[in-house]
Parts: sequence; C-alpha cells; structure tokens
Amino acid sequence: MPNLEAARKRYETAEDLLSVVRMMKALAAANIREYEQAQESLSGYSWGILLAFRGLLQAYPLGRAPLREPSRVRTGIIVFGSDQGMCGQFNDRIAEHTVRTMARLEIGGEDSLVVSIGQRVYDRLIGIGLPVEENLMVPSSPAGIPFAVQDLIGIIDRWSTESKISRVILEYNHHLSGAAYEPVTVRLLPLDQEWLRELRGRPWPTRELPVFRMDADTLFSHLVKHYLISNLFQAFAESLASENASRLAAMQGAEKNIRDRIVELKGQYHQVRQVAITEELLDIISGFNVLKGRNR
Repeated sequence: MPNLEAARKRYETAEDLLSVVRMMKALAAANIREYEQAQESLSGYSWGILLAFRGLLQAYPLGRAPLREPSRVRTGIIVFGSDQGMCGQFNDRIAEHTVRTMARLEIGGEDSLVVSIGQRVYDRLIGIGLPVEENLMVPSSPAGIPFAVQDLIGIIDRWSTESKISRVILEYNHHLSGAAYEPVTVRLLPLDQEWLRELRGRPWPTRELPVFRMDADTLFSHLVKHYLISNLFQAFAESLASENASRLAAMQGAEKNIRDRIVELKGQYHQVRQVAITEELLDIISGFNVLKGRNR
C-alpha cells in the first residue's frame, strides 16, 4: 500500500504542475498582447516625430557637427534582458548576439561602456567576460516603461558629457509573432544621415507646408530627444514581448513533457493499484482457505 500511495502522490503532483504551466502559458500570452498594444499606442507619437523631422529638414542643413562621427568612436551599448527566469534561451541569445555585434563592429572593451537591463542578462554578460558599467531593473508592466526610458536617457546624457560616447547601440530581442523572436542590433546615435536625407526627400502629406519659429538647432535637439524616447520605449516593449514569447515557448515544451510524464505516471499508478488489489484478493482467498480448513 505505501507504494500505491507514493504512485498516487506522484501522479497528482504532475497534474498540479500541469495546471501551473497552463496558467503561466495563459499569463505569457496575455503579457505578449499587452506589450504589443503598448507598441501600437506609440505609433502615433512616433509618426508625429517623423513628420516634425521632415518639416524641419526642409530648411535644416545636414552634416552639422552633432551628426558627424568622430575619428575615434566610443560606443555605449544597452543590452535588454530579463530579471525573471523560465524564459528559455532569451538571455543567452541576446548576450551572445551582443558579443558577435562587438566583434563585427570591432568594438573593444576600452572603447565601450555597457549597460544591461535585467539581472539575468547581466549575469550572462559578466560570465562571458564582458564588463558591465551598470545594471537596471526590467519594468514589470507597460506603465513602468516610461520611467525606465528616463533612466536610460539620463545615462546617455552622462555618456555624451562625461565619457565622450559618440555612438549608442541597442541590443534586444525583436518579437516576430507568437512564441518567435530574434536578436537585433539598432543604432540609436548618431542619427543616420542617409535616413535623414531619405526622410527629407519624402513628399509632404498635405498641401500646407510646415513652418517653425523656434531656433532650428534647438528644435532639432528637442526632436532628437523625442526620437530617443520613442526608440527606447520600442526596444523595451519589443524585449518584454519577446521575453514572454520565450517563456510561452518554454511552457509549451514543459506542457508536452509533463503530459507525457502524466501518461507514464498514470500507467504506473494503475499498475501498482492492480498489483495491490491482486495482493488483497490473494490475502482474502488465503484467509478463506484457512478458515475453510479449520471448519473441517
């Protein structure tokens, strides 16, 4: 009987674990949609920034000093990861992608500063020998993203004034669809002059051409700041959606394994139960035979 009880407990534990995995799957799927909606809500803001750039660039000459890259480029690298676990290869993939990006762009440790977003990706980066200047916490919801963006804006400002950083790149996982994602590299600063030229060359969407009264350099600086905010918010939302996509994929794999294990444990339980029943029947028959022999 103890073996039967142990088999029953193992079977029930597996069933409970399956319920937890199902709940985590549903939560991950809901979180993905939540961060997708956060990105969608940003589309109007981003479109407004692009329109403002296009209007300003009609009169703003390209190639000014703030847009030129110096001969010696110092790079700030922001790597987006996770604080929580159970998200598969999410942090490993972005950490390895960061190392490959640094090799491809020939970025040395002495010419770079790295900030990580999330304790787990921080541990991965330190583990592969990449020094990290600072680690920030991952926002727990879309409402926390603007505050995290402001923290990064402060770091970028400090980089440009104190550390003479002239190039900033973002390393994060881009959400594709469902449980799929891929690591990407996005150059945040300096602004791509080819992109600015292409933007200036687009036709204005209405007959009324824009005008501005603010100083062009001041307006350009304000637009760059809003551009940074938009792109950093996008990176956070993409990374968080990808984290939940990776967690969803991990939970899908776990669910399959648990289901297979439940089938196995259920078979073991029925087998042990059948053996226990057979033993009880044999005991009853043996007792009956003993009593029958005494009555004779």
